[in-house]
Amino acid sequence: MMSSELQLTPSFLTGDRVVLPPYGVGTVCGTCLRPVLGQDVPYYELSFPHTSARAFVPVSAPASAGLRPALTGGDLATLLERLTSGAVDLPRQWAARQRSVTELLVSGDPFALARLICELRRWNLERGLPDLDRQAYQKAIKLLQQEIGGLKGRLAVQVSAVLAAAQGEEGPGRASYTGLL
Repeated sequence: MMSSELQLTPSFLTGDRVVLPPYGVGTVCGTCLRPVLGQDVPYYELSFPHTSARAFVPVSAPASAGLRPALTGGDLATLLERLTSGAVDLPRQWAARQRSVTELLVSGDPFALARLICELRRWNLERGLPDLDRQAYQKAIKLLQQEIGGLKGRLAVQVSAVLAAAQGEEGPGRASYTGLL
């Protein structure tokens, strides 16, 4: 019988979509043995679309490297709810806010990113975003777009539409040049 404190290590199969910050969404190509201190240790071999990058993550501890399963269609309803009504209590002081935002971006947690996007979108529409906040906002949108890129269905289309709308919005007093290009 397992203890409730015991956390199960996720097991990945060849072909599974996964996320490995900072690489983003990738695919498990398989496993391989790599020598570590004279012993062969099993690793997941990951590939990332549109790049030649490969990463190797220990099979025994994928979470310690940040490896997690990519979003599935079953996650999209919750993601959409957080994108449209989520909130993050961000500090008003710039340095503290940048630390908080950076932690959220580095975590790669799609639900935390959705809440961050919702909050920064609200700020953007109310008063516009300073440059660093706008850059973080755009980065969060791109990370989430990448993760939902391989998903199909009505909810995937809705999430994509919300992200596209957020990406194209300009705050008060900011000119939009998208129609001029």
